Amino acid sequence: MRETAVCPHDCPSVCALEFDRHEDGSLGRIRGSRRHRYTDGVICAKVARYAERLHHPDRLLRPLVRTGPKGSGQFQQIAWGEALDRIAEAFLEAERRHGPAAVWPYYYAGTMGLVQRDGINRLRHAKRYSGQDDTICTRIATTGWNAGAGKRWGVDATEIPHSEVIVLWGLNAVATQVQLMSFIAQARRKGAKLVVVDPYRSPTAQQADLHLPVRPGTDAALACGVMHVLFKEGLADRSYLERYTDDPQGLEAHLETRTPEWAAEICGLEPQSIRDFARLYGATQRSYIRLGFGFTRSRNGAMSMHAAACLPAVTGAWQVEGGGALYNQGDLYAHELTLINGADVHDHRVRMLDMSQIGRVLTGDDDALKGGPPVEAMLVQNVNPACVAPELDRVLGGLKRDDLFVAVHEQFMTDTAKHADLVLPATMFLEHDDIYRASGHTILQISPKRFDPPAECRENHWVIQEIARRVGAQHPGFGMTARELIEASLRASGWPDFDTIVANEGLDLAPDFRTAHFLDGFPTEHGKFRFKAPWAALGVDADGISAFPDHAPIIDERTEQHPYRLVAGPAREFLNTSFSETRTSRAKMGRPTLLIPPTDADALAIADGDLVRIGNRLGSILLHAERREGALAGTLTIESIWPNDAFIEGVGINRLISAEPARPARGAVFHDTAVWLMKDEPAAMAAS
Repeated sequence: MRETAVCPHDCPSVCALEFDRHEDGSLGRIRGSRRHRYTDGVICAKVARYAERLHHPDRLLRPLVRTGPKGSGQFQQIAWGEALDRIAEAFLEAERRHGPAAVWPYYYAGTMGLVQRDGINRLRHAKRYSGQDDTICTRIATTGWNAGAGKRWGVDATEIPHSEVIVLWGLNAVATQVQLMSFIAQARRKGAKLVVVDPYRSPTAQQADLHLPVRPGTDAALACGVMHVLFKEGLADRSYLERYTDDPQGLEAHLETRTPEWAAEICGLEPQSIRDFARLYGATQRSYIRLGFGFTRSRNGAMSMHAAACLPAVTGAWQVEGGGALYNQGDLYAHELTLINGADVHDHRVRMLDMSQIGRVLTGDDDALKGGPPVEAMLVQNVNPACVAPELDRVLGGLKRDDLFVAVHEQFMTDTAKHADLVLPATMFLEHDDIYRASGHTILQISPKRFDPPAECRENHWVIQEIARRVGAQHPGFGMTARELIEASLRASGWPDFDTIVANEGLDLAPDFRTAHFLDGFPTEHGKFRFKAPWAALGVDADGISAFPDHAPIIDERTEQHPYRLVAGPAREFLNTSFSETRTSRAKMGRPTLLIPPTDADALAIADGDLVRIGNRLGSILLHAERREGALAGTLTIESIWPNDAFIEGVGINRLISAEPARPARGAVFHDTAVWLMKDEPAAMAAS
């Protein structure tokens, strides 16, 4: 019998799945649903192997209480009732000492399901616990896109087969959004060209007709150089510009000095490569740019995103099928979520703590704490900050505090769980009900419970309900099942019911062609695309940022002491730290490896497999080296995120990543790190 589900993981695709069940009741093969117009039968290999994860022998199955030092991983079993009572006691004690702001529920997108992910905010708001500023992922790129287009939507990826030029900018689709490669393959069979802008030769760049390996953080310079050529060589659509953009004459004048030679000096490409890209892109309106989350990892990422998003407005590519751009479809989901997230009881006077600065928060930095009390109690769901957060040494130091109580609700014994006082076993997506939105497409989906959870695993929603009852939190959502919350949110949104959406494998919220292509105007104050970005309205730190697209030299520039730039990009076989526990993914990835351009390796006499050390003011990491063509000299890459124990010295790559917020609206800067590099002779001798 064909059964359906929805992939829950932190990925733009939010794939529609169908799966087999073995005679013994275990999960069999998982496939992409061919009834879903976006998934179209295609899913990534790691999800196709999901039985490895669901039935993994190392899954957490029962509540555990810490018996050894924090971080030791020493635990013993405890009953659910006692575990929940201890959490409530710790929360209430922290509240008695310092007020409710001393409790910090901490979460993110280990599941993208709205009930199991966002219900923790209902508890937060009902109790006035410290808020969470969700800066770790999309903030930077979203700010840059909205600076120009106003809202998050664009041309659906299913139009790509009609495109003649496809540009993937800031994403490694082979690793993170495999459906795009399927649509691109259809276009290429008709003669379309694929351009990839990426600092290193990723698996996606390896398939490109043209790979542009810019220096990290210099994308805006490339975009400006391209637009200079478009204007100079008559490839700009002036009638479109007059009708649909705010100040085309001002932009053209601003770009007068942003020549390919100027851009090449900054981004490291040859001027002719920039001209060739501009001419290829400008020769057809059927040019499609897929802008990815790579922009959201740099101090100047918002400015770079805005600059790249200007290109289809200059050529008028929005006017035709297969033309335009897409960053994110999120603003098309007009979903009423108050019962789920408790927005109706949110007190906006409560402090918001930057989740990317968790290390600073937990080690008592007054600025990070907003001048308020220390955090003394936490519940962590759907995120692994002891591995994924910046300034990892500070994070680990904070989690080891004796006066900090931490409960972690997890599926495996992650790095964060090892530092917890209590570890609670969590369900996986096939073991609970949930509802899903996507950023890469427009189809709202529901994934019903298909399997009973093993042993004593419990869903996030149930845990939140039980804690709420014990700490005296009041909200109607605490008295409803996950399915009842979903049904109520659907009714409030004016949408079909749970069973109807499941039977139809989703509710497609795609707008008509004119809306998707902004042909009736952009959702801005004047209905036009903004070449002049209103940075001050989009963030609190906008001083000195050029309104017109431009390179913003606010990145962690190379220096004599730190002559290399480090990109900590996504790994094909992991999804953040999910799947890093599965046997096949670990085997395919091998070990943490630093990818070094051959010219840099030659200068230091580094061969494949050598041990090398990279570092900066935050610390250093020991890694094995691999010589890899396809990046500019001075650009180092590690495909991550690995658990800390996969690294030789037991601490991962985020030891080197700063928690300094990006401008103008904050955000984490994982790809914006200057480092030194050396061959590690003592380690090499010891290893031999």
